[in-house]
Amino acid sequence: MINFFTNKQSTLIAGIGSALVDICLLEEESFITESGARKGGMVLADKDFIASILGKSARTPAIVPGGSACNTILGVGKLGGKARFIGKRGTDKLGDLFEKELRNHNVEPVLFLSPSPTGHVLSIITPDAQRSMFTFLGASSEAKPGEILADHFKDAAVVHIEGYLLFNESLMMAALKTARECGAKISLDLASFTVVESSRRILDEITNQYVDILIANEDEARAFTGFGEEDKALAALSEKASIAVLKLGKRGSLVSCKGLVTKVDPVGELPPLDTTGAGDLWAAGFLYGLVHGYPIEKCGEIASTCGYEVCQVIGANIPEEGWERIRALL
Repeated sequence: MINFFTNKQSTLIAGIGSALVDICLLEEESFITESGARKGGMVLADKDFIASILGKSARTPAIVPGGSACNTILGVGKLGGKARFIGKRGTDKLGDLFEKELRNHNVEPVLFLSPSPTGHVLSIITPDAQRSMFTFLGASSEAKPGEILADHFKDAAVVHIEGYLLFNESLMMAALKTARECGAKISLDLASFTVVESSRRILDEITNQYVDILIANEDEARAFTGFGEEDKALAALSEKASIAVLKLGKRGSLVSCKGLVTKVDPVGELPPLDTTGAGDLWAAGFLYGLVHGYPIEKCGEIASTCGYEVCQVIGANIPEEGWERIRALL
């Protein structure tokens, strides 16, 4: 294992991002077109618009805690790791549900409160298991740079930041600077190609100065690097961070760690039911393995298994029997 961490005593992974509740709706391709969603992407919307889209469906959605960084941290907690999540919730039922689920997943909550509604995401899942999202940020968008304190990242080996935080540039910079001052390694998941397209101006600066672990799928890597070929895209990502991850969906993933590229094979045989949270749970397994000193190959195996298991259910909540299969790898 490459000596990546200077603080060998800590295995805490702290995540910061949007405190959101996922509303997962199974629908046909035609529903995507009628709703105006961008297939496979994310569009910001207000809560009334999301309610109107839900009103057009005769199906009952699944409601689970969400948000990219939160999904990752929930996964770390279920794996048995030390986990903390920082975000902002409303003082409503969705906010109560969100905080309760953090505790149920063995995650330490650091949640600022707002009178605004808790943020939520309508994730429309089509038969190809692709999800297209409308996001109402609500209270989650009201977190302020001054609320981010060094204590929030105390003893963290890794601070994991979701790309969606780029929509709040001042908060993103506060999180990056505070995490660096606390001596934590910084992990950034690019989150969505639409996020990369909207934030291309500042991504170079952020990755060059702060990011140690950079995680992207093929679409995000293409939007960021300009390369569609996986070897070129990974090489470009690896120039930005000590560890660069290129997720290839059903073909597995590639991890570049200080110049050494590791191919991570996919696991499982069943086709995906829903890809919601697949990348987030992949990151949970990978980061858990990393802070516990596993070789990159093993980190990738745990990550792939987490990603596979979450694709077998609706939403980002892996059932307990799935977690038992994942823990068996440890």
